[in-house]
Amino acid sequence: MDSTSLGGLWDRLSGTQEAPALWLVAATAAVALAVVLPRPVWLVARNAVTIAHEGGHGLAAVLTGRRLDGIRLHSDTSGLTVSRGRPTGPGMILTAAAGYTAPSLLGLGGAWLLSGHRVTLLLWAACALLLLLLVMVRNAYGVMTVLLTGGSFLLVSWLAPEPVQAVFAYGVVWFLLLGGVRPVFELQGKRRHGGAPDSDADQLGRLTHLPPLVWIVFFHVVTLTCLTGGGRWLLGL
Repeated sequence: MDSTSLGGLWDRLSGTQEAPALWLVAATAAVALAVVLPRPVWLVARNAVTIAHEGGHGLAAVLTGRRLDGIRLHSDTSGLTVSRGRPTGPGMILTAAAGYTAPSLLGLGGAWLLSGHRVTLLLWAACALLLLLLVMVRNAYGVMTVLLTGGSFLLVSWLAPEPVQAVFAYGVVWFLLLGGVRPVFELQGKRRHGGAPDSDADQLGRLTHLPPLVWIVFFHVVTLTCLTGGGRWLLGL
């Protein structure tokens, strides 16, 4: 690739794109909400949230110096991230806390990029993150879901016109912001009925000697704060 091509590629990546009209931004929010709320649709769409959840565990493990052995994504929308290192301490705590907060934090980062009209940068950053995740996935279903998700981002970023890219990007970010909230309520409901005895909140409770409910409240605070702040950015408030 010559310098001209590299320059054009960089201009495309670093440049800004026109934001969709406010009514269209609101419409993407409504569509994302329609995906998150109905249970039959959510059971399928939740796979994307699981990708972000397990990716959050994996990224936190790497950043805190743990050795990431692999990630598994299952058809029931559960997942498992395995890392090696000290079984206690700040690294393990941050790794355990990253899962339920990752989708919302990714959504907040996406909303920040979109507030600066960086649609292409957001799409390519998503492709890069999914490619890094794919390297660490250790089961066939996980590889398939990450490939399908990454493929959709790649196709939109390369083939779709800019208005379609913008609508797609806004829809994805709204989905992460809204979809990051529901799993915490689901976890709270399961624990209320005696389920999920080894959830992230329970693991954090054992690591920090704090009640798991404290960590569930923490998850709620993070996800709802991201939804509020990210939503304001997306709506230009």
